[in-house]
Amino acid sequence: MLAASEAYPNLKAKLAVYDPAVGVAADTQALFATGWETAYPAHRDASLAKRFYFVQDFEPSFYPLGSEAILAENTYKFGFHGITAGGWLSHKLHSEYGMRTDHFDFAVDKSHYRVTNTERRNEIFFYARPVTPRRAFEFGLLVLADFAKLKPDVTINLAGWDVSNWKIPFEYENLSSLQLSELNEVYNRCAAGLVMSLSNMSLLPLELMSSGVTPVVNDGPNNRMVSDNPNIEYVPMSPQAIARKLAEVIDREDAVERSLAMSASVAAVDWEDSGTAFVQAFEGAMRG
Repeated sequence: MLAASEAYPNLKAKLAVYDPAVGVAADTQALFATGWETAYPAHRDASLAKRFYFVQDFEPSFYPLGSEAILAENTYKFGFHGITAGGWLSHKLHSEYGMRTDHFDFAVDKSHYRVTNTERRNEIFFYARPVTPRRAFEFGLLVLADFAKLKPDVTINLAGWDVSNWKIPFEYENLSSLQLSELNEVYNRCAAGLVMSLSNMSLLPLELMSSGVTPVVNDGPNNRMVSDNPNIEYVPMSPQAIARKLAEVIDREDAVERSLAMSASVAAVDWEDSGTAFVQAFEGAMRG
């Protein structure tokens, strides 16, 4: 599975299926949990290894209030050292659950995302994930229905999932799921990208900016505490307000210049630096 997807880098590591009856090797020094389900076997393992938690989102919010949400939330009380994706999670887990936390910043791979179109753009992009509630698909459709009335001549691209079975009240291009290598060409046709993030911010805003697209994102600390880049248009959760902001982006007289400036604003943001921050956090925690 890892080798078949462009989303995963080449791994120089040995993979093995964890057997709870056996546990990890006796000389294991560090044990990482990732998704909340893995935190329980990590917690129960008999090893003396230091426990870490690689937290990429606030997983209790993935579920309605009930058993799964509580089980996910309880893992933040296990005493693991958290290393989080972005500053919002680090702040939240430390302030609300007392976890020891470090974080790394989001970045962007410029080999995938770059400006290739220096002309005006008359399309927009929506990260459409109806199967992922925290991406607020239905709310996004309300936004785009209003936007389509304001700008009926602008092409609306939906990508992230095949939405052909949904009743959508405006004209759109259904791009379904795209490979990484296909995204930059689509982005470079678009002036704005609508990205709804109700928990931890998506990677898309930085990737869109690298391709010269203005990210229009719902306002909130979960997003602002991950990136305070001034080119991200943070808007309150109002369909009409977000639709108007999308229309404003399309109409900007300096659209081309701003596109280039946005890309330049993330030119120095590199995953190598994020990786270094992760390793430094890990080594610091191991030293105590």
